[in-house]
Amino acid sequence: MAEVIPPDIQQQVVKYQQLQAQLNQVLTEKSVLEQELREINRALEVLKDVPPNADIYKFVGHILVKVSKESAEKELNERKELLELRLKTLSKQEALIRQQLSEIQSRLTQYIASVQKK
Repeated sequence: MAEVIPPDIQQQVVKYQQLQAQLNQVLTEKSVLEQELREINRALEVLKDVPPNADIYKFVGHILVKVSKESAEKELNERKELLELRLKTLSKQEALIRQQLSEIQSRLTQYIASVQKK
């Protein structure tokens, strides 16, 4: 006869699946932000070698707009700080989700082991 899974275990399985989906979302967002941060760092490196009076353009929608080197560096550095802060937050969120997943997995493993002993 098949064993009936207790409601609390069913809830744990559902929560585990939800946390897995949440973790995947965090990891995807983190990856996108890391890529953008690499691009900003590359742009800042290039700007180091550009003379102060050089023409610099940035995309604004579908057009290019001329900006000063100082303005471009300031904007890139501000965006870099924002991305680094967001990445730090996502890393903390990832660690918390992984911890919760581990706890639930442990409970589920204990339940499975107790069922197998019967």
